[in-house]
Amino acid sequence: MTVVSVTLCAAVAMLPGAPAAAADTPSPSPYAFADDVQSVDGSASTTDAERLTPGTSYKSTVPSTGKVYYRLELDARSNAYVSATAVPKTDTTVTAGDGIRVSVQDANGNSCSFDSATIGASRSPHPVTAVGTREAKPTRVLCQAGGTYYVVVERIAGTGSSPDTWDLELSPVLEPRLRQTGATSAPEAWNSASAEPIQGEAERCRGGLGFASATPLKQGVWRDDIRPGQTLFYKVPLGWGRQLYAAAELGNSSGGSGFVPGALNLSLHNPVRSEIEYTGVTYDGSQKSATLEPLPPVAYPNRYAVAKRVSTTRFAGSYYLAVNLAAQVADRFGDGPVGLTLRLRVKGEAGNGPDYAEPSEPKGIFGGSGPDGQAASPGGAAADGNATMRLVAAGGIGAGTVLLVALGAWTALARRRADGR
Repeated sequence: MTVVSVTLCAAVAMLPGAPAAAADTPSPSPYAFADDVQSVDGSASTTDAERLTPGTSYKSTVPSTGKVYYRLELDARSNAYVSATAVPKTDTTVTAGDGIRVSVQDANGNSCSFDSATIGASRSPHPVTAVGTREAKPTRVLCQAGGTYYVVVERIAGTGSSPDTWDLELSPVLEPRLRQTGATSAPEAWNSASAEPIQGEAERCRGGLGFASATPLKQGVWRDDIRPGQTLFYKVPLGWGRQLYAAAELGNSSGGSGFVPGALNLSLHNPVRSEIEYTGVTYDGSQKSATLEPLPPVAYPNRYAVAKRVSTTRFAGSYYLAVNLAAQVADRFGDGPVGLTLRLRVKGEAGNGPDYAEPSEPKGIFGGSGPDGQAASPGGAAADGNATMRLVAAGGIGAGTVLLVALGAWTALARRRADGR
């Protein structure tokens, strides 16, 4: 039984989202890349651009000046999304305008999309994410043919910022076409009223240090700790037709004085990591709250909306919350952890998703809706729970096997001793 207990505890410690890199343990890196990340070099020219395969995570770098190129091979039917998360060093100097710009271009140099992300008012180094997109739309002329495309990543450097190289995580995703064309316009109306903040006793959790290690959460009140300069990641599964309401509360400080502009920053990203919404608040040592505006129900036709906060809620799957506490908080209130509370509410009637003609890459990233409204995708909490049970079961079976072997050996030894008498 002792062997079984030890083995089960070891199995739980290895679960997805387990606090291997705990929020209250300082990490030598401000960001945790995917465990299976592959290295790729950005090229200064399209001629030598290395290929990115959808469904694979890559680690690269982006210089302080100049553009770097990567290559995609796409058909004429699928949508492609390439997220680029740039990670400044913790001791670098950044300005509010520092960040990255990402675009996708076809073989003739035509731009299919532009996106950018900047550090913001905190002026504190933290991961920023922008997404390049190539959409297959019959209404568009450019970027519709199958063939070679290029992902272009460029630093946006402000005056006075450090001219150093930033690490870069690239995550290409392929969304297949539908078997049959559905609605081609965004829903005209949806419930945009604010929801009553969820109450109750908070459950303990530990945020991950990157998208790949984001901690799965469901509706409820969650308690964590965050250090100045740290960015914590969480993910909430949303099925088709579901709406997310989220708020992050920073506890009061036990000492210090003054105020830090843009100290607490809360952003929400969809399953391909496009930023949907962002909010930030100043911290003066008293408790503060950052609340996201209400979002529309997750629906495939949302992609046809003009407003980004609507068009980005186009997928079911894991939606990511990134919470950053500015490094300057340590100068005013000390470098110890500050209490963090997340309040998450999921509303809306679960519905059916679109009928995709082929699997996505990575598979399952765009889930359907389950009976509880959770996305039935590998990134969702339901899948994490299944993985948990499989690991625990495996641990239990493995421990049981070890126990039986040990008992068998003990019995054989006892018999030999008896025969020896």
